[in-house]
Amino acid sequence: MAKKPRIKKILVEQILDKANVPYETIAFSGGMERSDAEMQAFGLTEHDIYKTLALIGNVTGPVIGVVPLDSHLDEKKFAKVSGNKRVDMIPTKDLQKTTGYVHGANNPVGIWQTKKFPIYFDLVAKEAGLITLSAGEVGRSIRVDATLLADFVHGQFADLQTEQAHG
Repeated sequence: MAKKPRIKKILVEQILDKANVPYETIAFSGGMERSDAEMQAFGLTEHDIYKTLALIGNVTGPVIGVVPLDSHLDEKKFAKVSGNKRVDMIPTKDLQKTTGYVHGANNPVGIWQTKKFPIYFDLVAKEAGLITLSAGEVGRSIRVDATLLADFVHGQFADLQTEQAHG
């Protein structure tokens, strides 16, 4: 029987396999530049894809927030839920030495495995069920159950987004 070509599993996928956390691999040919055709092929909108943001808290040190791509993290809310007075985005130049990942490749699985930083997921992730986020390489993503993922990385769900203006 002919085998279909397999994409080599990257570290995050190997970690999830070992932990029996089911996921789907999604590869975007243009890295962070996702084409409309690819988005449609995977059945995704910008709201289905989540970004993993690394911040520094004045009390806790690094903290990780996971919010939809089309939303903004509310730093005041995030500081409060993470036990800080304030949090600030980690400058891009310091990102890799802090999290182990370059901009666009940060992911809760790899960060938890190597750094054990506190991780918070926006409440909409729990409501969404399946979320798509980076798998540790630019252009590689995983679609995974948000609750299973949060449990695996000892994450918490909280309201992290800025209020959207309704008009």
